[in-house]
Amino acid sequence: MNIDFILKPFQRFGVHLGLDRIQQLLVNLNNPHHQVPIIHVAGTNGKGSVCAYLSSVLTEAGYRVGRYISPHLIDWNERICLNEKPISSEELQQLLLQVQSAIDPNAESPTQFEVITAAAWLYFTQQKVDIAVIEVGLGGRLDATNVCEGPLVSIITSISREHWQNLGPTLADIAKEKAGILKRGCPAVIGQLPPEAKTVVENRIQELGCPAIFPEPAIALRTPKARSRGREEERWAEYQGIEYPLPLLGDIQLANSALAIASLQLLQQQGWQISADAIASGMAKTKWPGRLQWTSWKDRPLLIDGAHNPAAAIALRQYVDTLEDVSDKKSNLPSTPNRISWVMGMLSTKDHADIFKALLRPDDQLHLVPVPDHSSANPEQLATLGRNICPELSVVQTYPDLVTGLDTAITTNSDLVVLCGSLYLLGHFLAIATQ
Repeated sequence: MNIDFILKPFQRFGVHLGLDRIQQLLVNLNNPHHQVPIIHVAGTNGKGSVCAYLSSVLTEAGYRVGRYISPHLIDWNERICLNEKPISSEELQQLLLQVQSAIDPNAESPTQFEVITAAAWLYFTQQKVDIAVIEVGLGGRLDATNVCEGPLVSIITSISREHWQNLGPTLADIAKEKAGILKRGCPAVIGQLPPEAKTVVENRIQELGCPAIFPEPAIALRTPKARSRGREEERWAEYQGIEYPLPLLGDIQLANSALAIASLQLLQQQGWQISADAIASGMAKTKWPGRLQWTSWKDRPLLIDGAHNPAAAIALRQYVDTLEDVSDKKSNLPSTPNRISWVMGMLSTKDHADIFKALLRPDDQLHLVPVPDHSSANPEQLATLGRNICPELSVVQTYPDLVTGLDTAITTNSDLVVLCGSLYLLGHFLAIATQ
């Protein structure tokens, strides 16, 4: 019996927000979530990298650290980590069977996400973690992770328009859902938010009496000292006098890393022992695959990024447009590539037009593929949309599968090939690439 086999039956319940089912399930498991101190992280973009920074630094500081994230790229084990190591398949299988046996057959069935979330709480309790970094799955207020009454820190990284089908049509609606993770009197760290969203979050902070910090992005360091500590292309940043390496790419990481450091400072104030050396070393070791990650396909450099919503697409385009900092060192590309081959697949529920508007420029190429095993947007329909949004594209083609699309894209005369549009598509790519 494998993990997919255990989880598959719960998939049919889909996305069904609400806390009643998960709370009852956790009661049946003796409330493991009451025994785990947590940092709770919500936001449209940046959640994963903030979780990765926090987990890496706290591990470096000598703590026993759980981390729970979603979705996974290749396998379920990635979602539940202890000190940066994914749970073993044997352990996860045993946990899921424990959770399964605690489900009341006469009550409403939990969703797949609720089952794996319960398994994470159970694992962290059994492993006696000192702290767990918990990423919200969807929204916040009614998300299955939102069962902890007193988080050490609550973080909202960013708010933009995504999952409006579940969270509501406006930024204010979405902000209200994400602000649902804030708890009375518990410290909050809030990223850069659009005014409409910020007002909602600030009102909630005031209602609950949360001590709140709104960190400015860190400052990129371009000093000889920063470069002399390691590889030549290593970036360093500074936030409130703390200097640290910044291994994750893109300017957005100046904001994300500041949120992580501000949260660590709040933990220090609560008595957690986290030295400046642990911060620098933990930040340096942070890994977060599938987000502005350089890899290769058939010996040709390839940039991969989830970029599944407009805000993430803007960040990706911004990175591509400023490639002179890293291009000749990382990938032998000419500085500032002019012609980009986009290999893309997207889910049917995403904001296709706004993502295309953020990414596509004249002379770019668009190679469209389906996202396997998910509710994929139709590549032919995406092709029509892409041509309408950017008529000056030099190539627009569709393919039956990812490999065919990638194989074609890397033979073109473009300066850069980028695979993006869906984390599920990236997971499919990484699974193929590691075979």
